[in-house]
Amino acid sequence: MRRLPELDALRGLMLVWMTLTHLPTVVSVYVNQPFGFVSSAEGFIFLSALLTGCIYYRVAERRGYGVMKRKLLLRTLRLYGYHALLLALVFIIAVRIAAEGNRPGLANLLSYYFVAGAKHAIVDGALLIYRPSLLDILPMYIIFLLLSPFLLTLGARIGWKFIVPGSFAIWLAAQFGFREAAHTFMTRHLGMTIPLDQMGSFDLWAWQMLWVLGLWCGVQWARKDFPIQSWARNFAGPAVIIAPILLIMRYAVGRGVELGVFEPMFNKWHLGFVRLIDLAAVAALLICLRPVLKWLAVRPLVMLGQASLQVFCAHLFFCFFGLAVMGNASMVSGWHQIVLLTVTFTALFITAKIFCMSEARTEANGAPKPLTLTVQAH
Repeated sequence: MRRLPELDALRGLMLVWMTLTHLPTVVSVYVNQPFGFVSSAEGFIFLSALLTGCIYYRVAERRGYGVMKRKLLLRTLRLYGYHALLLALVFIIAVRIAAEGNRPGLANLLSYYFVAGAKHAIVDGALLIYRPSLLDILPMYIIFLLLSPFLLTLGARIGWKFIVPGSFAIWLAAQFGFREAAHTFMTRHLGMTIPLDQMGSFDLWAWQMLWVLGLWCGVQWARKDFPIQSWARNFAGPAVIIAPILLIMRYAVGRGVELGVFEPMFNKWHLGFVRLIDLAAVAALLICLRPVLKWLAVRPLVMLGQASLQVFCAHLFFCFFGLAVMGNASMVSGWHQIVLLTVTFTALFITAKIFCMSEARTEANGAPKPLTLTVQAH
């Protein structure tokens, strides 16, 4: 059995892609969905769920489901700690900078804080209800991670043949406005006061399906009952047609082509149907090209992938820093953006290096080596 460095490197690449997209520089214009109607967020969430399903299913099978639940809960609490730290930095530092009035980008991002007040913003943020842009992926990840022990246990008891279709049904309801209906119900009957647009851009009712699919795939992979290469080969023919067509459409939209009534099918925040098809097509092509893509597994990307959560949280700090630096401009420009990009990625690689060194010292001191996604060597 051996580790798949390509998966770590792919997660690292997703983080690089996400960072370049989020930083307010001219680069973000060119890296925003460059491969079609698919973004780094879909890849990051699916790969995270895949690894979670595989690793913690093995923990459950080897050491019991009670141990699995405790380990996943501890991981969730650690991630929640990162989230709380980021919120504290935002509410203590970013809010004061935004309050000066000459940084509209930062002020707009934190508008709920100024409208509702510090008390409501802090409480709602701590409860993962208030999810401003940039800080909305992490709460979604925490919520999905918190649900994972239940889903893994339920999958072992009743099978995934009920869970996956149930998840699909919720996703389908989300395409027809379930998020808005749920918000209206909670506002009228549960006293919730936060506006829907302050609860994050991502529709959790839709994106949960991507997490559930990833968990299921991870479990099947751990069971050695997931013929992913056969699936990729069978889907490669349609994928070769689908991916280029959607890539062309991606750049045609807004340049003489309008989606009109079909826009919901391409919508990122509600995880529209076309995006799922595009993600599957790109994934199939990547799997078929795996021997060619082994060059991707360079040490820097592998380290970023291995420290993905820490690196993700660190990149958010520099995104807010960039918003503060750009003032009332639309983005950071000139030599400032070069400095911002250089400092950001230097810090991200240092973060990854420190985490990997810490893991290496833990293993050297005799601690059990963390379980990883593996395949049989051929």
